[in-house]
Amino acid sequence: MVLPDRDAAEEIADALVEEFGITSPRVVREALAGEDDAEDAQWLVLARLPEAIDGEAVEAMLSDHGGWLEGLDE
Repeated sequence: MVLPDRDAAEEIADALVEEFGITSPRVVREALAGEDDAEDAQWLVLARLPEAIDGEAVEAMLSDHGGWLEGLDE
């Protein structure tokens, strides 16, 4: 999950725990490829989403925070 700022990433991580029972989502900062300015770094929430979770609900939650899902095929 990719988000524009740390606050949004932490809110999403908390929501994953509270609403979906995800254990131990991690919030990390990731510089975009080719970006030299640290201000352009994105915030990632790393978590495994069980198949039983409604992906559309997670995508809607992310969209509300300016984020999106990545890595669905991995």
